[in-house]
Amino acid sequence: MGLFGDRKKEKISVDPKSEEIYSKIETYYHYSEGTLRFIKHPFRTLFEKPINILYVSVPAGLLFFIVGLMMALQNGGPGALLTNSFIDDVAVFTTVIIVGPLAVTDLLEGRRITSIEIALPNFFRDLAGMHESGMTLPGAIHLVSQAEYGALTRHIRQLDQRISWNFAFIDAIRQLGKEIPIPLVERSVDLVARASDAGGDIVEVLRAAGKDSAEYVIMKTDRKNNMFIYVIIILASFAVFLFVVMILVSSFLKTMADLGAETGASGQAGFNLGGFDLALYIRVFSHAGMFQGFFSGLVAGVMGEGRVTAGLKYSVLMLLIAWITFRFMV
Repeated sequence: MGLFGDRKKEKISVDPKSEEIYSKIETYYHYSEGTLRFIKHPFRTLFEKPINILYVSVPAGLLFFIVGLMMALQNGGPGALLTNSFIDDVAVFTTVIIVGPLAVTDLLEGRRITSIEIALPNFFRDLAGMHESGMTLPGAIHLVSQAEYGALTRHIRQLDQRISWNFAFIDAIRQLGKEIPIPLVERSVDLVARASDAGGDIVEVLRAAGKDSAEYVIMKTDRKNNMFIYVIIILASFAVFLFVVMILVSSFLKTMADLGAETGASGQAGFNLGGFDLALYIRVFSHAGMFQGFFSGLVAGVMGEGRVTAGLKYSVLMLLIAWITFRFMV
């Protein structure tokens, strides 16, 4: 178990009360991992990581698709899958049911990570300042834990609890890094732990960690701001595509369909448009619009925030816009 396994090797002359505390902590973490954690806290585990929501959304989406498919086959037979737009509606909402919850949870997780990254430099600086002023490290951590650091506050208070249980500072800070699997936190915690292990000045180490994490946050913010213009370009190009298709359908394809109906009714020889299927062309354009909207959203997420899952919110939004456009406006 890493932290607690190392502790077990060091426990040579530990009083019974401390032995009991370590035993309870090990039992708690044993039931806080894997399947046992899901059985004990199903909802908490479900929302612990954005990807976990797929355990619910994927079965729900597939169930919705199967029911919709059966309804389409019952009403129109196999041929309805090629001619009826109802199956398109089912596919769109199946995608929204599967991807939508992941997009929402990923958005919330992104905000939580941003809150932690912004608060981390302040935490290290405050801790260094209080320790430098003459307070003991446990006392400084306890005082800092009373302040507000956004999403990081809960983890700082857990750090304070471990220190109060006579955990070594290095062990407690490493456990903090395990609890927050964010690259910036893991890197900063590893820096503090290694420097403390080597016997460095803890105040200077904390200041260095605070400076490093602050520079990381500034660089990440600058990158996001610089790439935001490309996200806007992607969204604008999608809007232009929908506008062009609407103009094409209303001014050209409908005219071609009307002309085809007239020539077919009059039976004129020569250029015959009697077989022009307007609904088929609209359906093809709708498929193109929905595919472009969904995958353009993924590209926007990669360019704007460096993650595919960050683009799911754009994908769902543009997919629904395309569906509404072709379902009700074209």
